[in-house]
Order: sequence, then C-alpha cells, then structure tokens
Amino acid sequence: MKYRLTLLVAASASVLLAGGAWADDQAAPPSAPDQAASGITPAAPPPAAAPPVAPASWASTIKVSGQIDTGITINPAGPDTGLNYGRLFDDKAGKLLLNQAALTVERDLDPKAKGVDFGFKVQAFYGSDARITHFIGELDRSIDQINQVDVVEANLLAHLPILTAGGVDIKAGQFSTPLGQEVIDPTGNFFYSHTYIFNFGIPFKHTGVLTTTHVNPKLDIYAGYTTGVNTSVGSGGGDNDGQFHFLGGFGLNLNKLTVLALTHIGPEDPYGSLGPGVDVHEKLRYLSDVLFTYKAGDKLTSVTELNYIRDDGFNATGGGVAQYFTYVLTPELTAGVRAEVWRDNNGFFVAAFPGNFDYLSVEAGRLNTSFSQGPATYGAITVGLNIKPAHLPKLIDGLTFRPEVRYDRALAGGTPFDGAPGTAKDQFTFGIDLVAPLAF
Repeated sequence: MKYRLTLLVAASASVLLAGGAWADDQAAPPSAPDQAASGITPAAPPPAAAPPVAPASWASTIKVSGQIDTGITINPAGPDTGLNYGRLFDDKAGKLLLNQAALTVERDLDPKAKGVDFGFKVQAFYGSDARITHFIGELDRSIDQINQVDVVEANLLAHLPILTAGGVDIKAGQFSTPLGQEVIDPTGNFFYSHTYIFNFGIPFKHTGVLTTTHVNPKLDIYAGYTTGVNTSVGSGGGDNDGQFHFLGGFGLNLNKLTVLALTHIGPEDPYGSLGPGVDVHEKLRYLSDVLFTYKAGDKLTSVTELNYIRDDGFNATGGGVAQYFTYVLTPELTAGVRAEVWRDNNGFFVAAFPGNFDYLSVEAGRLNTSFSQGPATYGAITVGLNIKPAHLPKLIDGLTFRPEVRYDRALAGGTPFDGAPGTAKDQFTFGIDLVAPLAF
C-alpha cells in the first residue's frame, strides 16, 4: 500500500508540472548551449544494473588436487642398522624416499553457510609413509615393498544450523586425527622430520564420527566416537569388539591466540598381548594433546605443544613438550626452529621398525622385527627453511624445498642411537625434501 501511494504522489506531481509547462505556451526546452549558459547540467542516464551473479553450484566447488613429497635424510654416523632411531617417516638413513604421491578429491563446508551444507573428502597416496599410516586391516598387506598404498581420508561432512548460532559440523567416516600440531599431509607441516610427539604420542587416524559445536566465535566443543587408534572396523581392523573410544575436547579463539585441547581414550592393546586371562577391553590408553598458537604478527608465529600418553595394559607412560617458531623473511623464504623434550618412561613407545610391515604388526599384535632401546628422555632441536620459488606455473605453484638440520640427544637413559644396541647418546641428521603440490 505504501509503495502504491508513493507512485500516486509522484504521478500527481508529474501531471502538475506538465500542466504548468503547457500553460506557459508549451515552451520548448532550452537547447544544449542554453542549458550550459544557465548552469543546468543534463541528468546522466542511470547506470545499467549489473546482472545478478548466479550462486556457484555444489558440484562446481569440488576440488581435485595432489602433491608429491620426496626426500632424503643423511646420518653422518652411518648406523649399522641403516636407521635413524626415533624416527618413522624419515627413518632410512641416506636413502632417497618417495614419501607420498597423493591425490585428494574434496568439497569443503562453506564457512559462511547459514543453513544445511554438505561436503566430503577422499585422500589416498602411494609411498613409503604408508608403512606407518595404514588403517589396521585396510590395504595394510597389499604390497610388501617399502612403497605402499594408503587411504588417509574417506569421510562425509555436514554443517547443521542447530543448537547454537554457529551450528554443528559433523565428520563421519575415516579421517586424520585432530590431535597435534603435525599432520600426515606434508603440505601441512613446516619441517620434513617429525616430533616424538607426532610419531609416538598421538594417533594418526580414526574411523568414526566427530562433531564440532561452534558455541560462539570464541569457543568450539569437540565430541565424537571412534573405533580406536589407526583402526578401521571389526576385529580384523583393530576394533576391540566395538568398544567405545572417546574423542573430544575444546578449542578457544582469542584474537591472536588459539588453544586446542583434545583427548582420545579407549582400549588399544591387541588380543593376547597382555597375557592369558587379561581382558584387553578393560585396559585403556589415554592420548592427550594441547596446542597454543600465537600469531605475533604477519611474520612471527609461535606454537607450544603439550603431550601425554598412558597405556594401562602395559603400565606405560610418556609425554613432553615441543616449541615451534617460524618467521617469514620474504614471500619466498621462511625460517623455523623446533625444540622438543619427550620422555618414554618404560621404553614402550619409542622404537625402530626395520621391516616394511613392522609398525603395523606391532599395532596388530603380530610377529615383527622392531626393537626398542629402553627408557629414555629424548631432546631434539631442528632448524630449517621453507623455500618457495616465485613465478612458477599454476600447476606447481607452491612448490617447496624444506632443508633442515636436526640434533637429537638422550638427556637421560643410556645410548639409544647409532646401532642395535645403541652406541651413542646423540644423533645428527641433515634432511631435505621437495613438496610439489599439484592443482588440477
């Protein structure tokens, strides 16, 4: 009604103005020169309205990408085992590795979605890292060489506008653990080598459901169910008869500081590993991790990680702290340093895995050739660079060289390095890898 009344008033005013002009002997409007002389500027025609932008279709937001990661770690001591003790992904001394040749197909959730939104992620790779990252019972015995195939992610995502203004995100299927600073995907890490925390203090992957409730812009609550640490489904997949495993915690977003505190709790020891008459379902493993990430500015970032692990079945504990600093020197060059202290109280967690199936066999309770050097406190400091050449073709834009120098030392607990049994308290390594992301 209000709109029609406005139109009526405008029309009436137009009629009155036209009638006045008619009464004035219907004088013709002044010519352009007369208008200029009188100081009257003719009105410009209104700009044409921009055509509406059609929203992107769901299928058009699907991304296909990949990366290749290949590297080598030199150990000047030349250990007779051929291994860099205390390492998993860069454990082969002086051997060039194809760590990963990966392919990812995904559709991320829209971070601005106000209603229901869906996505997914599938990621798989071929390479030497698969010896370590397998889900138990999934492609874990398909190839007996150092380079194997692994599925890292295979999950569905959903955003639901429920419970809070920020809604709830759900991830269901197989996914990388949210615990810890470092990840399986090399493009998510600054250094080539990994911490003791990543190798021995947290899970790599889960099968299950994880919810993230965005309580408000500053607080997220995580809660979920999994089948265990690095497990798939069923007894052949490491799942202890469907026993409940909790995955959860909270995240805080405090301007320049973020905090992520998560824990995973459940039975992990394989059947028969604790001796006759011992119910492995009653023995829990606790893996907890807290991250403090502080952005001091556009160039400097600090990350502090606290970690604790306990296995009730073997009465074993471990844990420690890692500190990261990275500083952007130029758009093509970033420097970083990482220091860590990690304690293996019982010599249960830190070990070496010479065989291609050894790591998986330990998890599944099978025969293996792995060995531990006993209880120890490990200290490590790593200094490295990320070098990203500029003006590369779009296909390999983001290619990164990651040279590093690392020093490990047994702060307590004997001589774990350079042999089996170990003969040295410390270990120098020089590593470099090339990460080449591929955008399709």
